[in-house]
Amino acid sequence: MIKKITNNKLFFIGVHIAFGFLGTLEIFSKVFGLSAVLFPFYVIYSNNNKNEEAFLFASYIVGAEVFIRMTGGFFLYETCKYAVILYLLQGLLLRGLKNKIAIQYLLYIFLLLIGILFTNVPEGESLRKNILFNLSGPIGLGIAAFYFYQREITRKQLYDALFFMLLPLLSMVVYIYFRTPDLKEIVFGGEANFLTSGGFGPNQVATAIGLGIFILTIFIFSKYKLTGFILIDAFFLIYFIFRGLLTFSRGGVITALIVVIAFAFFYLLYHRGNTESLFKYLLVGIFFTLAIWMYTLDVTGGMLNNRYTGKNAAGVQKDITTGRVDLLSLQVENFFDHPLGIGVGNGKYERLKKVEHITGTSHSEVGRLLEEHGVIGLFLLFLLLSIPLFNFYRANNFQRAFIASFYLLWFLTINHSAMRIALPGFIYALSLINIVEIDE
Repeated sequence: MIKKITNNKLFFIGVHIAFGFLGTLEIFSKVFGLSAVLFPFYVIYSNNNKNEEAFLFASYIVGAEVFIRMTGGFFLYETCKYAVILYLLQGLLLRGLKNKIAIQYLLYIFLLLIGILFTNVPEGESLRKNILFNLSGPIGLGIAAFYFYQREITRKQLYDALFFMLLPLLSMVVYIYFRTPDLKEIVFGGEANFLTSGGFGPNQVATAIGLGIFILTIFIFSKYKLTGFILIDAFFLIYFIFRGLLTFSRGGVITALIVVIAFAFFYLLYHRGNTESLFKYLLVGIFFTLAIWMYTLDVTGGMLNNRYTGKNAAGVQKDITTGRVDLLSLQVENFFDHPLGIGVGNGKYERLKKVEHITGTSHSEVGRLLEEHGVIGLFLLFLLLSIPLFNFYRANNFQRAFIASFYLLWFLTINHSAMRIALPGFIYALSLINIVEIDE
């Protein structure tokens, strides 16, 4: 089945573009959401995970998460995170460990759970929801890291997984197109825009679109066949950038830009003999990116510049981080006040006691780890930051292009969107793989 999908990319791209339109129908979203979660269990089991089906379908559901959430296709909000965990555990049970046992990530999961002991939410608040909301993402990261640590993944398997991840992202941008009013009717301001994000959270939408920009760039830069037509691939990339800018949520777009630059840098180092050809791609990419920026600037009445320079609709300078720095500073303050941590999910309630009354949910996983887990969180952060660097050090420049990109994509995402979706935890785990250059 996997070969049928990867050998007929253009057909399945067309199918997922159609899914984007069908997503406007409520019954379809429920059927698609249920099928996307349950069908992989059968495929992984029937193939005994011999072709890394667990990896491929975990990639697919990670790419599909925002699309299914925004169309109301999940019966439980955190379904995607649970599905990724279960696919990878199923893969481990069927095939066993094909790599070194990652004791450090088992320790990571165990230490995360200690924070539950300090959890004490106010009366009327759900203890279960607070714990699951804050720990499902980090635990998913731990399971994924355990699965992928030093796991041998061939180039083809990696590109196939990225293709699987891209398919539902195509559905998402098509759905957003049909859910967005005429751009001439939208009054753009200095805030993230729900209307141009399919009526869903612009932060999560922009993060998913940024992932699509990264994947499409990899395919084009690597000259790896996607649709088979470079102009169609380029059109998809241009449209993703346009839709990302229109969300007015900066984190996902800026993250994509930084990650693409990192990938291009190491890829150029690897292909020293083909530098001239690759530089042409870069120049063409820069030209089209600037053209898209200017077009979007015109469409939004100049408000795009205001958004990215931290100004409101009147052009008055405001906090460019939209309160994230203030929130992070309070989290660090709580870390020093409570070095053992305040408990999982207690952050917003503890901040309510402060004079500033900043009670928003954390946008930084770094701040959340420090605030809620104390010195254990500091140790966990050091663990997460350091282990992929050893993999990076051992790798060649081709492997480093991916390792560095995955690592940066994880770290930048958790600092503007925390771990609200499964993407950052799963992507982090991919920075631990051992990419085998000669495919079987």
